Amino acid sequence: MSENSLFTPARHAAEFVAGVDEAGRGCLAGPVVAGACILPGEYDLPGLNDSKKLTAARRETLYDLIREQAVAWAVGVSWAPEIDRVNILQATFLAMGRAVRSLRRTPRFLRIDGNQRIPAHALRLDVPQEWVIKGDGLVPAISAASILAKTFRDRLMVKLGRRYPGYGLETHMGYGTEAHMAAIRKLGPCPQHRLTFRGVKPEEAAPPRQGSLF
Repeated sequence: MSENSLFTPARHAAEFVAGVDEAGRGCLAGPVVAGACILPGEYDLPGLNDSKKLTAARRETLYDLIREQAVAWAVGVSWAPEIDRVNILQATFLAMGRAVRSLRRTPRFLRIDGNQRIPAHALRLDVPQEWVIKGDGLVPAISAASILAKTFRDRLMVKLGRRYPGYGLETHMGYGTEAHMAAIRKLGPCPQHRLTFRGVKPEEAAPPRQGSLF
């Protein structure tokens, strides 16, 4: 647990504490997605853990179980144009704020994965919060939020892969794999690419021009 909060979340009933995490922050394409989740005092979520440590099949199973058992859950999205406009950190905060505000029950406390709280302009709620480094593997509510964010985003990327063929978005989920970088160089960026990211900037991603013989 981090030591940066004003008071300890353990003093609150589990039903009023929301975990928050994001997925897709380091990608070259697609949105950054945040999940927020309030778990009940008792739940049955076998294998609940950091989404990155789970197989896709296990995440899919837990995704459905979390939505069935959670007191409240939600996701928030920030798309590529907004990421380019405000930068990825601020876009992540905006997505987190949207997820928290979309919960059907307003939490009394937030636990955020990472090392920063959600700024007031992005959260727009007067809710105490603390950050927890590697919280997605330590705090069940954050683990659940990470699974919600990752699974929801992966499903989006599969749909975007069909809409924008040739980039393989449905396989690498927008991360900067060698195949993805090669596709950007060949085809140029699509509307779902983050144009301010290194390797995607138009001057970097444009297909090479044929040299003139004369």
